[in-house]
Amino acid sequence: ILGSIGAFGQGMGDQDIAYAFAAGRVWFRVAPTVRIFLEGTRPAGITAKDITLELLRKLGARGLLGYAAEMYGDAVEEMGVSDRVTVASMATEMGGIIILFPPNQAVIDELKEITGNTYDMVSADEDAHYEKDIMIDIGDIEPLISLPGNPEKAVPVNEVAGTRIDSAFIGSCTDGRYEDMKMAADILKGRTVAPGVVLKIVPATDEIWQRCLEEGIVDTFKKAGALLGNAGCAGCAAGQVGQNGPGEVTVSTGNRNFPGKQGQGHVYLASPAVVAASAVAGFIVTPDDMAEGRGPGAAEEKEGKAGAVKESRAPEAKAASAAGPPGAGGPAEAPGREAPTAVRGRVWLVNKDNIDTDMIYHNRHLAVTDINEMGQHCFGNLKGWEDFPHKVKAGDIVITGENFGAGSSRQHAVDCFKSLGVSAVIAASFGAIYERNAINAALPIMTGDLSGLGLGDGDLISVDFVSGDVRNEATGAAAKVKPFSEVQLDIYRRGGLLNK
Repeated sequence: ILGSIGAFGQGMGDQDIAYAFAAGRVWFRVAPTVRIFLEGTRPAGITAKDITLELLRKLGARGLLGYAAEMYGDAVEEMGVSDRVTVASMATEMGGIIILFPPNQAVIDELKEITGNTYDMVSADEDAHYEKDIMIDIGDIEPLISLPGNPEKAVPVNEVAGTRIDSAFIGSCTDGRYEDMKMAADILKGRTVAPGVVLKIVPATDEIWQRCLEEGIVDTFKKAGALLGNAGCAGCAAGQVGQNGPGEVTVSTGNRNFPGKQGQGHVYLASPAVVAASAVAGFIVTPDDMAEGRGPGAAEEKEGKAGAVKESRAPEAKAASAAGPPGAGGPAEAPGREAPTAVRGRVWLVNKDNIDTDMIYHNRHLAVTDINEMGQHCFGNLKGWEDFPHKVKAGDIVITGENFGAGSSRQHAVDCFKSLGVSAVIAASFGAIYERNAINAALPIMTGDLSGLGLGDGDLISVDFVSGDVRNEATGAAAKVKPFSEVQLDIYRRGGLLNK
């Protein structure tokens, strides 16, 4: 979110933060930078969330993987701080380290009004180097919505209009500000939430909550029949209101809709305007269509389509081959010796991209604080891999796809592998925060492509962390992955960032 005002910020785990407090410093890998140009004039009625979903639709969950991105274009210049926050808050959903908005004078003036402080504008040097330029045309986009399962599955709202919903949620870091509350209130004013639908609204901060109270927005929400919660993250972070139940269909302004992230049901992501209109209608609809009375008839016409969508919004059922050798899993004791810089172990191939931290370690188990108890929940929310803790043995190696560990910053998703004694995780690429958390916890992770080794579950491989050499023990086939950096090797040898 800091990127919305041209400041650098990066998601960090608990060990990063503890180390910063203890040592007064922290390590960073400087990210290469790309430029994103928004081309065209922003159409009337198109929100910042729609623009963000268009970025996701065009770039995908890995489109900015490992990059910092700077935003430019006439449409960017017209964005206030609130709109910039919406876009910047979802950089992680595109794999990005951060999305930076160089501030203009209007933003500087807005910040002065908010904080009472005067700030200097920061911009890129004229000779700044960029890895590439990305052009995104927003001139003809429609209101968008992400289908359940992954934020990148964005489609025009009209493609799923009429799909019946059980609940709606307005809030989160992405769309929980005053402007979002006002947008929703303008639609809800004089209307009530549809029978059978629960509308949950959670302003992001107490200051926003109080302003909504003073300006009558809270009264509008109450009269509409909404459920208003205390300020905070709410269901997006498995707290307060906002989580849904099994089979429940929710339309939400949150930033993530991975299976299990916001409950046990199916979550669509949309703007506050679409969420408010859908809550009133009882089915997914744009504010324009709601105002034109395209109501129950449209819903009945879409009933068959909604059923088809229900099929598609279940977690993907393609299970990677898990027919590895049998063996009891369970927490492994840390060896009382210097950590080895080369290991040999059985392979588990988890052939799936974009495995997020909710799939690795579901948020319903976040109350577990003993690392020895975490292993039993590893991959408990990953379809086809729920029995992984019962099959894995200490010393085994996990090989997986792109963007492993996308999503939230929970340390449990790293520690569960340590609990099981997994000796290494090798992925085509890692989510940025997950990569930091794993390095800081001294879990050996490496990045590279091992598709040429002809591996199957249960095969033995050897891995050298210093050289990056990987060898199939049965065939002798060899491959190279990215070796440990100097920082990673130092932290690994110390047994973790917090160890001296």
